[in-house]
Amino acid sequence: MADQTPTDEDSAGLGAAVDWALAAKAGIKLAPSGPPMSRYTLETATAELADASERAELPVRAVTGLADGLPVPAADVLDRAGWVRAASRSMAHLTGADPDGNGKLLLGKPAGLQAGAMLAYLSSAILGQYDPFTGEHGKLLLVTPNIVTVERSLRLNPSDFRLWVCLHEVTHRVQFSSSPWLAGYMKESVDTLGATVEEPMTDVVGRIAAQLRSRGEPDSGSDAAAGGIIGLLRASQPEPQRDALDRMLVLGTLLEGHADHVMDAVGPDVVPSVVAIRAAFDRRRRRTSNPVQRLIKMLLGMDAKMAQYVRGKAFVDAVVLKVGMDNFNTVWTGPETLPLLDEIDDPGAWVTRVLG
Repeated sequence: MADQTPTDEDSAGLGAAVDWALAAKAGIKLAPSGPPMSRYTLETATAELADASERAELPVRAVTGLADGLPVPAADVLDRAGWVRAASRSMAHLTGADPDGNGKLLLGKPAGLQAGAMLAYLSSAILGQYDPFTGEHGKLLLVTPNIVTVERSLRLNPSDFRLWVCLHEVTHRVQFSSSPWLAGYMKESVDTLGATVEEPMTDVVGRIAAQLRSRGEPDSGSDAAAGGIIGLLRASQPEPQRDALDRMLVLGTLLEGHADHVMDAVGPDVVPSVVAIRAAFDRRRRRTSNPVQRLIKMLLGMDAKMAQYVRGKAFVDAVVLKVGMDNFNTVWTGPETLPLLDEIDDPGAWVTRVLG
């Protein structure tokens, strides 16, 4: 019989589940090379993105009415390897792990390799990201080769598109910097998701079976959490973890939808070709990729993330139209003013519950 004495690996929790230092090394090695660029083009794009990240702050604050007087930290403009490295450190901070790895917890090695493969895939898809868990004011990350790839493929005005991308990511920075409780709320939900729960496997299988039986024909406009890989993930979890996942889904939908609303609300006086960019970008989001890419996107939850943009923006657009941005900003007061899962598709219910 094997020794049943608990080890450090057994009790280390979510932080030990992934060796994020190994994930970074694997991700950097596996990340595809970026588009061909001359040194001049790379340096010019990098400098313009750094400048755009600062210029975006004023119109974002003007539209949102948030973060007045707060500092404007410089963005980190990175290549794909740099993003993998930064993302792995962010995930380590979020899960309470050692971002440099301690080499002791063998448990995290296989998961580290798997996470590295995931980061490598995402490294060619992420245009920008705000990391609220690193540094005093968080970190705004912009991935130069990916932004250049998209602006080329969609034949967009590079300067306008770079500023448009920065408007989205700067909105995330403004959301977190003006609502300090958000980062802790997100981390608490992640901790709950990663908690170990002893539960009979028959109960888990029973929930999944019930989910599959009740699914029927999904409504494309219904709750994105109800179908696909996210639906099965929810069905496999006990109530505390399922509630935490719902909180994360709602928060992500709100954050992404609010950022998309701001991107469009700045108007052509800030981004002259904003209408053309939005139309081209929406077509790109709807485009069907090859079956292998579709499978990877499904497994990584990227299709659910695309739905977040659409549903979240519709929620923000509707509330702002009904009550104005100042009243909408009540949403950032605390966890109790965030929309509930069913309110995302029923903005009036949120207005009635929160604003009366």
